[in-house]
Amino acid sequence: MSAFLGGSSRQSLVVARGALDVAVKGATGAAAATLSSELFTVTSTLHDSLSLRRAITDPARDEKAKATLVKELFKSLSAPAIELTVKVASLRWSNSGDLVQVFEQLAIEAQASAANIDGALDRVEDELFAAEQAVSGSPELRKALVTVGADSAKVGIIKDLFAKNGSPYTVALLGELVTTLRGRSIEVAFHDYKFALAARRNRVIALVRVAVALTDAQRDRLATSLTAQVGQPVRINIEVDPTVLGGVAIKFADELVDGTVVNRLASAGRSMARSN
Repeated sequence: MSAFLGGSSRQSLVVARGALDVAVKGATGAAAATLSSELFTVTSTLHDSLSLRRAITDPARDEKAKATLVKELFKSLSAPAIELTVKVASLRWSNSGDLVQVFEQLAIEAQASAANIDGALDRVEDELFAAEQAVSGSPELRKALVTVGADSAKVGIIKDLFAKNGSPYTVALLGELVTTLRGRSIEVAFHDYKFALAARRNRVIALVRVAVALTDAQRDRLATSLTAQVGQPVRINIEVDPTVLGGVAIKFADELVDGTVVNRLASAGRSMARSN
């Protein structure tokens, strides 16, 4: 997915993901899921219109004009979705097709955020993998999901197979996956979705290196502090390393963490160090 972006598009993805962080910070699972659905709508609209993509990615077009275009075109969406779309539209892109790819990744990551907020991200990842295995193991199922036809029929198959026991977040992602292949094989689509889920997971995993082992109370306080600052439930992986200066060092697994976030996390680390 983003591994194939180059030049200005790769840098713009970093900014776009940071904007998504802001959009889902403190949100409920339901709100993040709604944002995901709306971002998938934006993705499909952009994919279906080359002229629109060119208008939004045209470097000669000023940001105000792009914002006006986006607000008019997507006026039925929620304020957070419009604000995020305006922000992404203002960035520079190497080619117009990258815009579709990035919006799809943001949509998937928003659904992953919804699952994370409700403590279901592990389940969603497991269920997506199980669905991939089910498709690869059944030529009949694969044919039904990739054959050009009514999207409602494909979504119906997904619901019949997964809605009873699957997470609603997984069902939503699978419904989008099978109806928006956009020329990809279904295997490539599964790869792209798993990539985006992993990217969002890395956004909420913190590697904590400490000079001495933390007590349960200290671990809980640290998790609470990081969760409050990130605005999403954070998983912490603790490594005891006596060489750590200051007692505690905190780093998120995702290398694309915005510098301002790093500063806030460093502050949280110093606070924990003082409590040791």
